[in-house]
Amino acid sequence: MVLWGWTLPEPDIRTGTDMRQVLRTPACAPHEPLYFMYRDLARSEKDRSWLKRHDIRFDLTIIPSRQICGEFVKTKGHYHPENKAGVGYPEIYEVISGQAHYLLQRRDLNDVVLVPAREGDVIIIPPGYGHVTINPGTSRLVMCNLVSAAFRSEYEEYERRQGAAYYENCDGTFLKNSRYPDLPPLRNAAPTLLGGEFPELHAPLYELVGGSGEMPALLNNPERFLEQLSRFRPDLGRADACAHFS
Repeated sequence: MVLWGWTLPEPDIRTGTDMRQVLRTPACAPHEPLYFMYRDLARSEKDRSWLKRHDIRFDLTIIPSRQICGEFVKTKGHYHPENKAGVGYPEIYEVISGQAHYLLQRRDLNDVVLVPAREGDVIIIPPGYGHVTINPGTSRLVMCNLVSAAFRSEYEEYERRQGAAYYENCDGTFLKNSRYPDLPPLRNAAPTLLGGEFPELHAPLYELVGGSGEMPALLNNPERFLEQLSRFRPDLGRADACAHFS
């Protein structure tokens, strides 16, 4: 595949069989691919050297539009572990084309957040939040991300609970996952919620590769940015709740 003039390597493919454990209706899991992940990309050897030196990975994910027994297609979902300072690793996403719903949930489940995003939006997944990406649109979703290369994503909790705290239905409603007791209401947050705190983060995200900004420190040492990241905490001002549930 060619994108931005790059010839991309073979992707990691997530099939319906791989996703069966996290679907609202596992019996509906198709056998064919659901989405494609291109990991650890670099435009040049110079960029690759910079990424390796800063312990950063640049990835690309493509999620075709699809409905699976009334549920929008989505990623599997995962949490990030804590770094040596005891703070969870964040992640930065950019929507290149299409539209995305980023469904975030804290490990302690005291906050569940939906962040709708469109082309050109940059989204930060704050420390302590697991996340799923949903394609609610009629066209394919293409997104990229920057993340620390110092950890392994943790999928086990999403698998054990058969997905995230809420399922997004194709009619625009959200269904509580009964395997999560005592969930808070789902709330909406804008992609720009943290944007004012990190003005250097912008689209195209790849332009940050090779730069002299604080992005590598944010991804590897988020304890240095807790004051800025605290804007996302629900006790510092909740956004409007989502309007549709079932």
